[in-house]
Amino acid sequence: MIALKKKSSHYHHARMKFGCFLILLCALFVPGSSSSERCDDWGVDTTKLIQVYDGEPARIRCPLFQEILKHNYSTAHSSGLTLMWYWTAQGRDLEEPINFRLPDNRINKDKDLLWFWPVLLNDTGNYTCMLRNTSYCSRFAFPLEVLRKDQGSCISQAEKIETVELPLEHYWELTCPDTDGFFPANVTPTVNWYMGCILVNGFYEREPKGLTLIFQSVKIRYQGNYTCIVTYEDNGKMYNITRTRYVSVIGSPEDEKPPSISAPVNSTIYEFAVGDEMHLSCQAYFPYVRDSRNDISWLVDGKNIEEMIDSRINVATSVKDEIAGAKTINKDLSITKITLEELKRNYTCSARNKLGTDSRRAIVKQKVGTPRYITELACGLGATLVLVVCLIIVYHVYWLEMVLFYRAHFGTDETIGDGKEYDVYVSYARNAEEEEFVLVTLRGVLENEYGYKLCIFDRDSLPGGNTMEAVFDFIQRSRRMIVVLSPDYLTDKSISMLEFKLGIVCQNAVCTSLVIVEYKPLQGPNTTISKLKETISFIRWEGENSRKNSSRFWKSLRLALPLRSLTTRSSWNESCSSQSDISLDQIHKKKRHLKGTVTTQYAKTDVKNIKVTGGTVKAKNGPKGAKACQCCVTYCDSEHRLRSKCRAVAKPKWETHLCKPVTHGNKTHWVQNGTTQQTPAPPPVTAYTLQQYSDLSNNNSDFYVL
Repeated sequence: MIALKKKSSHYHHARMKFGCFLILLCALFVPGSSSSERCDDWGVDTTKLIQVYDGEPARIRCPLFQEILKHNYSTAHSSGLTLMWYWTAQGRDLEEPINFRLPDNRINKDKDLLWFWPVLLNDTGNYTCMLRNTSYCSRFAFPLEVLRKDQGSCISQAEKIETVELPLEHYWELTCPDTDGFFPANVTPTVNWYMGCILVNGFYEREPKGLTLIFQSVKIRYQGNYTCIVTYEDNGKMYNITRTRYVSVIGSPEDEKPPSISAPVNSTIYEFAVGDEMHLSCQAYFPYVRDSRNDISWLVDGKNIEEMIDSRINVATSVKDEIAGAKTINKDLSITKITLEELKRNYTCSARNKLGTDSRRAIVKQKVGTPRYITELACGLGATLVLVVCLIIVYHVYWLEMVLFYRAHFGTDETIGDGKEYDVYVSYARNAEEEEFVLVTLRGVLENEYGYKLCIFDRDSLPGGNTMEAVFDFIQRSRRMIVVLSPDYLTDKSISMLEFKLGIVCQNAVCTSLVIVEYKPLQGPNTTISKLKETISFIRWEGENSRKNSSRFWKSLRLALPLRSLTTRSSWNESCSSQSDISLDQIHKKKRHLKGTVTTQYAKTDVKNIKVTGGTVKAKNGPKGAKACQCCVTYCDSEHRLRSKCRAVAKPKWETHLCKPVTHGNKTHWVQNGTTQQTPAPPPVTAYTLQQYSDLSNNNSDFYVL
């Protein structure tokens, strides 16, 4: 029994040893066993992204020997550590060991390098290198991205390009990076350099020499992407290697200096009222300084304001890149609902780099409010100015209506007591169109709408008699004379021309004022009309635009006509005559009276004198006596006897004689009115121009206007 127990115990002990041995074997040789849990897994470092182009040779290096471990691959291998490679395809979660038995040996490893001959698009994924032995394990993963070049370009826009800094105005050699080890040392590859995918061939101050691009003198305009494409042959196959770097031109080392502050300005005082929001800006220029940090800050009583904990304080920073690597940095300080104590603090802007510091203090003061009376005065002046401008605009647009309104309500009726029978005498060319304009349009509006009394010769005169005397009488008995001007109006030997000249006589004698209505423009310039435009009212008829009573034409015409009382318009309308108010008997009687009273004879038949005063002629309707003024006209008949057309009236009278007769012996001479010379010079007066018009009544007498 004892022997049997010893044998059973020995068997149980051997069985336990065998179980421990199996567990040890599993721990050493089976991946994923309990021993793998003690492996140092550094995870996936996305910052170690490696980008290569499809169809080109590529290599990746295990980062464990560069950053994690302190010894190289040879040391690790001699200490019994083995390097193993795994990869996880893009879009998958399963990690697989890399197959090094692919056809043509496309993927292989060499020490700590993993080579692709060439790399393909489906090689994109996360690659893991793991170093282990029986007691130690360390793994590190990083991504590999295989790119395809953009169409028509030498690179891909997805590539993350490294930047190379070149000092301004310096000599520099740019080397095509990461090309060593791809081809044997005895092989000379073909290298092409591109700037922005444009082949560099004979560029000024830039010379390609193999894997190096030489910059004789770096310029600002040389900034950009530089790409080198290396072409070589290996084992009968042609390979391309593409490398791109961005060249950034930085300031020359000789130009490195401390920063300079441009804001706040020393001479500026920043005023803020209590409770307002305070804004202060700190601006500094930092020249490029290699390996230097640019700092800018606001100091309040010597303390950095960013260290203060206050929700009312806000600090914003903006950076603007300048040429050659320089920067302009702004730091804006904002404090809401500022207090009086905060306005009394010192606010200093500070900027520094490794070469020095610059600081500037912002002068902050409390803002004094504007006195209330100044605000009220400014508002009052502003309102007054706006009102004046509005009134000027209104007057400029509606001045005619305003003048008519003022005349209608505050003006004096000039028709009262002036002894005139008619408001307007209308003179026009005798043709169908202008007669319709005068009798229908002009008469209809002025008489029917505005109550003026018009004298129209062809309507208001009786047949027979002396036309000139009748026209002249009508004009004197009218307050205004409207001349309907047209090309036909100024026809020689026409009644319209006679009316026009007689109207000028009365205009000069201040007896009847002329108003010209331009019905149609004249064909050419007229000296008399041009001079009259400067002194009398000149109104233009614009066809259909002037037919409405509210048009500018009728308003301008009303302004030129005499002011009439609104209460007397109806009575004036009823007094308009449709027949002649001068009889032939009165005219002949008047002529005989004038011939009997004139005893003076002309010395020469070509000397004429005109004397104009106001006369009075009885009208069939309306007032009978007009005694305000008198226009007398002296003329001679065919027997060379001096004749005069006038009527004795009471003063006042305007004396319009330009010359007077003086008798010397049995001869009569004419001298200028007002002279005391007893014996005048025999030559006729030459200082005046005499205009002769034939009397249109066929009475063989001539009418002269001086």
